[in-house]
Amino acid sequence: MRCIIIDDEPLAIDILTGYCDKIDFIEMVGTFTNPLDAIPILKERKVDLIFCDIELPQISGVDFIGSLENRPLFIFTTAYSQYAVEGFELNAVDYLVKPIPYHRFIKSVSRAKELMAKKEIPTMGNVFSSHGETTENQKFIFVRAEYESVKIDLDDIQYIQGLKDYLKIYVVKTNKAILTLMSFKEMQDNLPSNQFHRVHKSYVVNVNFIKTIQRNRIVINDIRIPIGESYKSDFLSILGL
Repeated sequence: MRCIIIDDEPLAIDILTGYCDKIDFIEMVGTFTNPLDAIPILKERKVDLIFCDIELPQISGVDFIGSLENRPLFIFTTAYSQYAVEGFELNAVDYLVKPIPYHRFIKSVSRAKELMAKKEIPTMGNVFSSHGETTENQKFIFVRAEYESVKIDLDDIQYIQGLKDYLKIYVVKTNKAILTLMSFKEMQDNLPSNQFHRVHKSYVVNVNFIKTIQRNRIVINDIRIPIGESYKSDFLSILGL
C-alpha cells in the first residue's frame, strides 16, 4: 500500500514515518510539509493512502483532500478534535488525534488495508457494501459511527430513522441504535431494494421485521412507525396490499 505523509511539523512526519517503516504492507513514497507540493506525485504515481494533517500552510488538510478528483484513501492526523465531523463528511478512513499511539495507528492502517483489499471505497455517505456496490444478495454494510466503521448485517436491521443530518439504525441484536452522519438517499443507495423500503420521510423499514400494518402505521417490535401519505400507495403495492 503506497502512502504519503503531509504535515507541516517535521517531528510528526518522523513519528509517522517510523510507524510506517514497521508495517510490511506500507510503502512510503513521499513526505511533504506543504500539501501543494504533493500534487505532482499524486498525478504521476499511484498513491493508495494519504496521512494528512489538517492545520497546514496555504490550504487546510480538509480543503486539500476535498479538492482531489481521484482521491486515494486518507487518514487525517491532527491535534484538534473539533475537525472530526468535517473529516468524516469527506469519508476519511480514520481520524487520529496527536500524539498518536502506535496501537491506534496499527488499527487505522489495518482498516485502510481491508478497504483496499475488498475495494470498499466509502461513498459520500460514509457507507459501503461488502462489494462496493449494492446488490440484492448483499449481506452487510459498514457505516461510520463516531470514530469507527461499524459492520452491520442487513438481516439485523429492523428500521432506520432520520434525524436531520443523522440516521439512527435500529438493529435486533442491541438495545442501542447506531448513529451515523448521512442522508436517507445515501443509505438507500446501499441497501437492497427487495428488503428495505422508505415508508415515511423519516423512516426506512426492513420488510422482514414487519409484524402488522394498522392503517397508517407499521408495527415492528412493538414500535409503531408512521406511513407517509406520499409513500403509502407504492409501499402497499409492493406488499401486494
